[in-house]
Amino acid sequence: MTVPRMSGGDALVRALVAHGTELVFGIPGTHNLGIYRALAEHDVKHVTPRHEQGAGFAADGYARVTGRPGVCLTTSGPAVLNAMTAVTQAYSDSVPVLLISPGMPLRHPGRGNGTLHEARHLSAALEAVIGYSNRVHSVAEIPLAVAQAFAHMTSGRPRPAHLEIPLDLVDALEKVNEVAPVIVAHPPADAVTIAAAAGRLNAATHPGLIIGGGAKGAAEEITALAERLGAPVVATANGKGTFSERHQLSIGAGLHHKAVAEFVAECDVVLAIGTELASTDLWNGPLKFSGDLIRIDVDPAQMITNALPDYRLVGDAQATVTALNQRLGKTKPNEEAVKRAERWQRLFRKHARTQGAPWLPLIEAMQEVLSPGAIVAADSAMACYYGTLSNLPLEAPASFLYPTGFGTLGYGLPAAIGAKMGAPDRQVIALHGDGGVMFTLPELATAAQERLPLPVIIADNGGYGEIRREMADRSEPVHGVTLPGIDFAKVAKGLNCHGLTVDDEDKFATALRKAFTADRPTVIHVVGALAGA
Repeated sequence: MTVPRMSGGDALVRALVAHGTELVFGIPGTHNLGIYRALAEHDVKHVTPRHEQGAGFAADGYARVTGRPGVCLTTSGPAVLNAMTAVTQAYSDSVPVLLISPGMPLRHPGRGNGTLHEARHLSAALEAVIGYSNRVHSVAEIPLAVAQAFAHMTSGRPRPAHLEIPLDLVDALEKVNEVAPVIVAHPPADAVTIAAAAGRLNAATHPGLIIGGGAKGAAEEITALAERLGAPVVATANGKGTFSERHQLSIGAGLHHKAVAEFVAECDVVLAIGTELASTDLWNGPLKFSGDLIRIDVDPAQMITNALPDYRLVGDAQATVTALNQRLGKTKPNEEAVKRAERWQRLFRKHARTQGAPWLPLIEAMQEVLSPGAIVAADSAMACYYGTLSNLPLEAPASFLYPTGFGTLGYGLPAAIGAKMGAPDRQVIALHGDGGVMFTLPELATAAQERLPLPVIIADNGGYGEIRREMADRSEPVHGVTLPGIDFAKVAKGLNCHGLTVDDEDKFATALRKAFTADRPTVIHVVGALAGA
């Protein structure tokens, strides 16, 4: 069989298509034009964000809602550094995002010679931050490098990857053999440990579940497990919605509340699935497990980080919970279990509503409009982590997209774009504060270009409200956190979106309903008391 000759750009795009890539978020540049030529010749949709960080966040949002790797394509040098924040956020939250960029030529001088976009050792920089970067050394190597990157992203704990193609290889021609995707198995934990854990759960009198982002592929299995055990369930930010918050056994989402610490202390067995049990969820310190702790995690190193479990179930969440269910009884929640869950629900909601009080009118208006399966792409904003996280019930996996670990600003809008393109039949909203939205506000133009019926809610509290609060709590000068007002509705219209300003619940709810059927994005600028200001 004749081995075909093709360019580096062709080899790359053919390999992406072979791995199921249907959508690429990227920005053309001088050094990646050969890749864009190849993209135009294949059935791959391309979306052009307005900044490489937006491209990375969009790929992240797409990956979270589809479960497939999102792809971000940049040019060399500064473009890669612009995207680095986004892929580091993906690393922090265990999201498979593939960042592809050209690099300096193969024979580029080690100390540099002033080439356009020249940067020293960008691949090494990405390797240091996200743990995986591969700089290829021939066109023939590209299909292998793509297959290796996808294998890395889809086996074990999902993580991002970076692929660097020297710019002189993009248009170079070589003979290229295709490399088929690696079929990745997702096995359960070992049978002996599963049997021991199942025995302990069967004997539990006051069981409880903690659900993290690593559990979202096991929603049905976890629901069955909770019902068999009669176990109340709490979720982390990234686990929110995996267990429906309208289920009678759901306590809520947000591990930082006092009620969660008290609930965990009451449990004689806690099963934690796909969660780091990290301080970014546990703002008030680690949980104290008075009973036994069982952890299910695909990452063996994470299994013993932040809390040492009595039972270590290293394996895929869906496969492992399925195996547990097969060893447990088939009981439904009994009346006593439901009453226990209701008691903790009341205490949790009391704490959540007290903390989220300034945003409750806004959240209740959102709740009135959102349908089951709705997706909230949230920024690191007070309206999101104090308000929405614990007070807006969601019912489906990957329904709350939030930059938990790395805590970036500007995440919500571009992530919402990626989410809407990955799940076009689900309602998607972006929720921001007025400070954070400025980091990626130009992506309104991207959403308008794609004609997305996307509500973009901006809760305006006059600047960086959380940092203002922290300064005041330290009894120090409040300095540098108050921002001059912006007419976001006018900005939206200038970027070819709809835009309006609202200050009461009825107007907001009406605007939100209309936004879901609009012919383009709608910015809803929320001001006054409704914004928590």
